Amino acid sequence: MTVPQSPPPRRPAPDRDRMGPTRPATLLVAGLAAAALAWLLVSFLYGSLPELPWLPVVTLAGLAVLEGYAAVNTRGRIERRPGRDPVNPLMVARFVVLAKASALAGAIFAGFCAGLAGWLFLENTRAATEDRPAALAGLTASLALVAAALWLERACRVPERPDDEREPDDRANRHTH
Repeated sequence: MTVPQSPPPRRPAPDRDRMGPTRPATLLVAGLAAAALAWLLVSFLYGSLPELPWLPVVTLAGLAVLEGYAAVNTRGRIERRPGRDPVNPLMVARFVVLAKASALAGAIFAGFCAGLAGWLFLENTRAATEDRPAALAGLTASLALVAAALWLERACRVPERPDDEREPDDRANRHTH
Protein backbone atom coordinates (compact mmCIF):
# COMPACT_ATOMS: atom_id res chain seq x y z
CA MET A 1 0.00 0.00 0.00
CA THR A 2 1.40 3.40 -0.95
CA VAL A 3 0.91 6.56 1.00
CA PRO A 4 -0.35 9.41 -1.16
CA GLN A 5 2.14 12.21 -1.28
CA SER A 6 1.08 15.79 -1.18
CA PRO A 7 2.08 17.83 -4.20
CA PRO A 8 5.07 20.12 -3.76
CA PRO A 9 4.13 23.60 -2.56
CA ARG A 10 3.45 26.01 -5.37
CA ARG A 11 5.64 29.03 -5.57
CA PRO A 12 3.81 32.20 -6.58
CA ALA A 13 4.79 33.78 -9.83
CA PRO A 14 7.17 36.62 -8.96
CA ASP A 15 5.36 39.34 -10.89
CA ARG A 16 1.81 38.10 -10.53
CA ASP A 17 1.49 39.01 -6.85
CA ARG A 18 3.23 42.36 -7.08
CA MET A 19 1.48 45.65 -7.59
CA GLY A 20 3.01 47.39 -10.57
CA PRO A 21 2.79 50.95 -11.82
CA THR A 22 -0.47 52.15 -13.30
CA ARG A 23 -0.59 51.39 -16.99
CA PRO A 24 -1.57 54.26 -19.30
CA ALA A 25 -3.54 51.82 -21.45
CA THR A 26 -5.79 51.02 -18.49
CA LEU A 27 -6.50 54.69 -17.93
CA LEU A 28 -7.13 55.26 -21.64
CA VAL A 29 -9.59 52.37 -21.93
CA ALA A 30 -11.45 53.48 -18.80
CA GLY A 31 -11.64 57.04 -20.12
CA LEU A 32 -12.87 55.99 -23.55
CA ALA A 33 -15.52 53.71 -22.06
CA ALA A 34 -16.72 56.52 -19.78
CA ALA A 35 -16.81 58.95 -22.72
CA ALA A 36 -18.95 56.57 -24.77
CA LEU A 37 -21.28 55.98 -21.83
CA ALA A 38 -21.58 59.71 -21.17
CA TRP A 39 -22.38 60.42 -24.80
CA LEU A 40 -25.12 57.79 -24.82
CA LEU A 41 -26.64 58.88 -21.51
CA VAL A 42 -26.58 62.57 -22.33
CA SER A 43 -28.02 62.09 -25.80
CA PHE A 44 -31.08 60.37 -24.30
CA LEU A 45 -31.48 62.16 -20.96
CA TYR A 46 -30.15 65.71 -21.43
CA GLY A 47 -33.58 67.34 -21.53
CA SER A 48 -34.48 65.98 -18.08
CA LEU A 49 -31.13 66.76 -16.38
CA PRO A 50 -30.59 69.81 -14.15
CA GLU A 51 -27.86 72.37 -14.80
CA LEU A 52 -24.36 70.92 -14.42
CA PRO A 53 -23.02 71.45 -10.88
CA TRP A 54 -19.62 72.94 -10.08
CA LEU A 55 -19.04 70.97 -6.87
CA PRO A 56 -17.47 67.95 -8.65
CA VAL A 57 -15.05 70.30 -10.41
CA VAL A 58 -13.98 71.88 -7.12
CA THR A 59 -13.67 68.46 -5.48
CA LEU A 60 -11.53 66.99 -8.28
CA ALA A 61 -9.32 70.07 -8.39
CA GLY A 62 -8.89 69.98 -4.60
CA LEU A 63 -7.91 66.32 -4.72
CA ALA A 64 -5.39 67.07 -7.47
CA VAL A 65 -3.80 69.81 -5.36
CA LEU A 66 -3.65 67.60 -2.26
CA GLU A 67 -2.11 64.69 -4.15
CA GLY A 68 0.40 67.00 -5.79
CA TYR A 69 1.41 68.29 -2.36
CA ALA A 70 1.64 64.72 -1.05
CA ALA A 71 3.89 63.82 -4.00
CA VAL A 72 6.33 66.65 -3.28
CA ASN A 73 6.34 65.98 0.46
CA THR A 74 6.67 62.20 0.12
CA ARG A 75 9.49 62.42 -2.41
CA GLY A 76 11.42 64.75 -0.12
CA ARG A 77 10.96 62.43 2.83
CA ILE A 78 11.94 59.31 0.85
CA GLU A 79 15.09 61.07 -0.38
CA ARG A 80 15.79 62.16 3.23
CA ARG A 81 16.18 65.81 2.39
CA PRO A 82 17.35 68.06 5.26
CA GLY A 83 14.57 69.19 7.55
CA ARG A 84 12.23 66.38 6.57
CA ASP A 85 11.10 63.63 8.92
CA PRO A 86 11.74 60.03 7.87
CA VAL A 87 8.96 58.47 5.87
CA ASN A 88 6.59 55.91 7.35
CA PRO A 89 6.53 52.90 4.97
CA LEU A 90 2.87 52.17 5.73
CA MET A 91 1.95 55.74 4.80
CA VAL A 92 3.78 55.35 1.50
CA ALA A 93 1.88 52.13 0.78
CA ARG A 94 -1.39 53.92 1.48
CA PHE A 95 -0.37 56.77 -0.81
CA VAL A 96 0.35 54.29 -3.60
CA VAL A 97 -3.11 52.77 -3.24
CA LEU A 98 -4.66 56.25 -3.15
CA ALA A 99 -2.70 57.27 -6.24
CA LYS A 100 -3.72 54.19 -8.21
CA ALA A 101 -7.39 54.63 -7.28
CA SER A 102 -7.31 58.36 -8.00
CA ALA A 103 -5.69 57.87 -11.38
CA LEU A 104 -8.42 55.44 -12.42
CA ALA A 105 -11.22 57.60 -10.98
CA GLY A 106 -9.75 60.68 -12.64
CA ALA A 107 -9.56 58.87 -15.99
CA ILE A 108 -13.20 57.81 -15.68
CA PHE A 109 -14.30 61.34 -14.77
CA ALA A 110 -12.17 62.80 -17.58
CA GLY A 111 -13.74 60.43 -20.07
CA PHE A 112 -17.22 61.21 -18.84
CA CYS A 113 -16.58 64.97 -19.00
CA ALA A 114 -15.03 64.64 -22.46
CA GLY A 115 -18.05 62.73 -23.75
CA LEU A 116 -20.38 65.24 -22.14
CA ALA A 117 -18.43 68.24 -23.49
CA GLY A 118 -18.27 66.71 -26.95
CA TRP A 119 -22.02 66.28 -27.02
CA LEU A 120 -22.62 69.77 -25.60
CA PHE A 121 -20.51 71.38 -28.33
CA LEU A 122 -22.61 69.70 -31.01
CA GLU A 123 -25.88 70.77 -29.38
CA ASN A 124 -27.00 74.31 -30.23
CA THR A 125 -29.28 75.10 -27.33
CA ARG A 126 -29.00 77.73 -24.64
CA ALA A 127 -28.83 75.07 -21.90
CA ALA A 128 -25.99 73.25 -23.68
CA THR A 129 -24.09 76.51 -24.12
CA GLU A 130 -24.46 77.28 -20.40
CA ASP A 131 -23.27 73.78 -19.40
CA ARG A 132 -20.11 73.84 -21.54
CA PRO A 133 -17.89 75.72 -19.02
CA ALA A 134 -18.68 73.24 -16.21
CA ALA A 135 -18.03 70.27 -18.52
CA LEU A 136 -14.69 71.69 -19.70
CA ALA A 137 -13.67 72.59 -16.15
CA GLY A 138 -14.57 69.05 -15.07
CA LEU A 139 -12.41 67.66 -17.85
CA THR A 140 -9.51 69.90 -16.84
CA ALA A 141 -9.82 69.07 -13.13
CA SER A 142 -10.06 65.34 -13.92
CA LEU A 143 -6.93 65.43 -16.05
CA ALA A 144 -5.16 67.35 -13.27
CA LEU A 145 -6.17 64.60 -10.83
CA VAL A 146 -4.80 61.90 -13.15
CA ALA A 147 -1.52 63.80 -13.49
CA ALA A 148 -1.22 64.39 -9.73
CA ALA A 149 -2.05 60.77 -8.96
CA LEU A 150 0.57 59.47 -11.38
CA TRP A 151 3.07 61.93 -9.90
CA LEU A 152 2.25 60.72 -6.37
CA GLU A 153 2.62 57.10 -7.47
CA ARG A 154 6.01 57.87 -8.98
CA ALA A 155 7.08 59.84 -5.89
CA CYS A 156 6.45 56.77 -3.73
CA ARG A 157 9.04 54.68 -5.56
CA VAL A 158 12.19 53.79 -3.68
CA PRO A 159 15.08 55.60 -5.37
CA GLU A 160 17.94 53.59 -6.79
CA ARG A 161 21.08 53.76 -4.73
CA PRO A 162 24.37 54.62 -6.41
CA ASP A 163 26.71 51.67 -7.08
CA ASP A 164 29.12 52.68 -4.31
CA GLU A 165 26.34 52.54 -1.67
CA ARG A 166 25.05 49.10 -2.57
CA GLU A 167 25.80 46.25 -0.26
CA PRO A 168 27.94 43.54 -1.81
CA ASP A 169 26.01 40.55 -3.03
CA ASP A 170 26.74 37.47 -0.91
CA ARG A 171 26.66 35.26 -3.99
CA ALA A 172 29.34 37.36 -5.67
CA ASN A 173 31.63 36.95 -2.65
CA ARG A 174 31.40 33.17 -2.56
CA HIS A 175 34.28 31.31 -4.10
CA THR A 176 33.52 28.12 -5.92
CA HIS A 177 36.15 25.44 -5.70
